[in-house]
Amino acid sequence: MRSPERIRLLVFSLFLFALVALAIGYNPVPASSRGVAPTVAGAMPVGPPLEIKAPLGLPPVPIPPDNPPTAASVALGRRLYYDPVLSADNTVSCASCHAPFGFTDTHPVSTGVGGKKGTRHSPTVINSAYNSLQFWDGRAPSLEEQAKGPIINPVEMASTHADVVKRLQADPKYVSLFKQAWGTDQITIDLVVKSIASFERTVLCGNSAFDRFYYGDDKTALSASAQRGLKLFIDPKKGDCTTCHTIGKEYALFTDNKFHNLGVGADTRGNMTDLGRYDQTKNDADWGAFKTPTLRNIAKRAPYMHDGSFPTLKDALGHYIGGGNMNKNLDKEIHALDFLSFDERDDLLAFLESLTAKMPETLGPPPDLAPKQTAQNR
Repeated sequence: MRSPERIRLLVFSLFLFALVALAIGYNPVPASSRGVAPTVAGAMPVGPPLEIKAPLGLPPVPIPPDNPPTAASVALGRRLYYDPVLSADNTVSCASCHAPFGFTDTHPVSTGVGGKKGTRHSPTVINSAYNSLQFWDGRAPSLEEQAKGPIINPVEMASTHADVVKRLQADPKYVSLFKQAWGTDQITIDLVVKSIASFERTVLCGNSAFDRFYYGDDKTALSASAQRGLKLFIDPKKGDCTTCHTIGKEYALFTDNKFHNLGVGADTRGNMTDLGRYDQTKNDADWGAFKTPTLRNIAKRAPYMHDGSFPTLKDALGHYIGGGNMNKNLDKEIHALDFLSFDERDDLLAFLESLTAKMPETLGPPPDLAPKQTAQNR
């Protein structure tokens, strides 16, 4: 027989379990058996994970544990990325401002629903999987959170998350695609942005002439001019560009993932209309600072800077030659490069052009959405 002490201990344990169960709302009966629809907020994609292979010159792609990519979720995200159904009037898609030629815009600032203009140039989606923060001011911590922003921005897609879900839920094709990718026919905004983010993590640019030269040991990959430009780019007594546009021993992201004040947008008195990162942090050190963009495919991404104020790569380089625009918070690493000869400046441009690489055709719009993409970017 059990001793009185053991019986009392058992009763006490059951009592504690009951209290904990009440506190956490425990119910041993599955939600579906209780007539309650199971939540999809934490849904995981169905099917085997898709390996996203990083090209030469890039590290393994960071994958969030709650959103491992699959072939179906990436394909769904690609479709959503190019479909203007996400916008209020079915005229603007993600690709309207981040088109596949450079995954950015050819205009200084982008045009949204109703012809409304934004205030910043579209940052490239290329290699955004490696960004520690998204947007020029870093206000989104992930690609998933970033994808939510333009949908509800009144000068971009001007819609609501609820309306987007409603439109997608009314489309049998999308219901089927979400079922294939996520195992549920109940579409949510979280599943929408997770799918888009999974596609964006495949938008990778590496294996350029620079990569083949620097990491692939192909000494013929770079022209003599580009090789001289690389030395200038790295040399702390010359360009010293790697302070912000990093090149590592095994890979090169060409960004430090930090925020810097370059004086872009400052007037003659050092005043700025856009305070960048400061508007998010209210930290004086972030006044007028913007995220360092990657330089991958930079030659195909004109115009340049957060406000699109430099129409050519030569113009952007000229800003650094002059040491930026003076203001109270100009980054201490910015210094005039006017001592560089014209030949050296040409060599730097040659090196920057060597960072261009062909992007996979599978990153373009699905065939049935290609006409819409063309119309959006006229």
